[in-house]
Formats: sequence, C-alpha cells, structure tokens
Amino acid sequence: MGWEFTDDRGITLRRIGRPERVAAYVRAGAALWDLGVRPVGVYGSGHDGDEPDRAKSGALADVPYLGAGQALDDGAIRSVRPDIVVDVTYDRDKPYAVAEAAAKRAGAPVLALAVGGDTSLSNILARFAQLAVALGGEQADGGDELAAAEDAVRSAASAPLKVLALSAAGARQVHLARPGTWPELRHLAELGVRLVEPGAGGANWSTTTWEYAVGLAPDLVLADARANAVPAGELESVPAWHALTSAATVEPWNPELPCSAHAYAAFLRSVADALEVLGAKR
Repeated sequence: MGWEFTDDRGITLRRIGRPERVAAYVRAGAALWDLGVRPVGVYGSGHDGDEPDRAKSGALADVPYLGAGQALDDGAIRSVRPDIVVDVTYDRDKPYAVAEAAAKRAGAPVLALAVGGDTSLSNILARFAQLAVALGGEQADGGDELAAAEDAVRSAASAPLKVLALSAAGARQVHLARPGTWPELRHLAELGVRLVEPGAGGANWSTTTWEYAVGLAPDLVLADARANAVPAGELESVPAWHALTSAATVEPWNPELPCSAHAYAAFLRSVADALEVLGAKR
C-alpha cells in the first residue's frame, strides 16, 4: 500500500511503503521520539556544535548524532541510510537545518514542518502528532497533560506579574524576545500571561543592553537554555545581570523545544509554578 504525506511547504512525499528509517533535525527527532518514532540519526543546525544540544534533544537516547552546519553533508546523512529526513521550517519554503541538496545526494527526501511565528502552537503539535502516526508512532498526543498545564497557567496568570523572555548574548548585549514571533510565548499570552514587549529593532529579537532589560522590571525572566546562548556563569561580572536576577525569578526557556505535547506541557507547568510562587508573595 502506498504512503504519502504533505509537509508544510506543500510538498507531498510518496513512497511504496511507510518510511522505516527516519533521520531528523534534533528538535524534530526529539518530538518524534516522544510520539513513539525512533529516529536512526539526528543532526544539529548551524548554531550547534560537535555534540547534540541537550536543551533541544529532550529524551533522545542512544541515537547517532550526524553533525551540524558544514559538518552535516551527504556522507553523514547517508551513513544511517534514512528513507526520509524530517526537518522544521520557519518560512514554509526552506528546511531550517539541512541542505536539501545534501539530503537529495544521500537519497533521502526532506519533509519539513512549520514552527515559525505565523504558526500556532496547537497547529505545530497537531502536525507533529499527525506525522508520528503516519510513521507508525503513537496515536495518543498528550493532550490531557497539555490541557492541565494550560489550566495551571491560566490560574497562575491572574496575578499582575511581568514576564520577559531573553537570550544572553554576552556581557554587553542581550536579545529580548518578541512574544508574538515565538509560538509558545504567544500561547502564554493567550493564556493570560503578561509578556513584556521589547523596544524597536529586529524581527524575532530586540538586541539591547542589560541595563535596558533591568529597566523593564520583569518579575519573571525566561532565559534561553540552549547551548548557543551565553550561560549564566559567564555573566557573573555583569552588574546589570545581578540587578536583573536579584529582582526577578529566572526560569529556563528553550525556544526550540521538542514539538510534542509532553515537552510543551512541562514548559507551561514550569512557568505556572514560577508565577504561582511569585503571586503568593504579593
């Protein structure tokens, strides 16, 4: 029986049988893993290094890492003999982390699902769940767990608390996230969380000073936990970082969470717990 799936670029992949060997961008692979599909290999993006970013890889275990950026070539992809390659797309045109030509030379077509700011979180999760089922994964998608976490956020968001999402760029600069361009942040806002809007400049981020971030007076900071963000330990000499973190609670935020209901439920629950603690202090 034939197998087919249309990705979010409008490209339909057709095969005689269901793909059995799936290579994937690490974020997509972690989502498929949560949904019962075991990738034969995963790879990083141009922001990643020689090892998988643990913030993105979720519960993935014992899956070969094929490299990232320039190190991800057709030879690396071919080494795990994939039937298809699963990536994400931010613009509904190009796959984000793999060069389509390299995958083609390796004999594996690319399937890309949208995760950009124009896509709702519910649609992202639904599409990955659909793909997982098409690949022989689990029918269950963790909806009850996610709904419970959403209810917890709604309840905790009743307190007038300001939340700022950011990614540390170094001692002098910080990237402040624009909530409307990140599906999970926009979802938090829809649940009642007061996300701080940064100033002008930049599409997804407003790059500015730590002093400016302090002036926004957030109660809760969601700090980028990916490996390409500057870690907190390297900011110890920055007075404004200390001012920010002494006035606000800091929780990790992964802008590239695995696209599964389980992963997003855990994130929403962590935000709800932090807001609940802060609200109790008011």
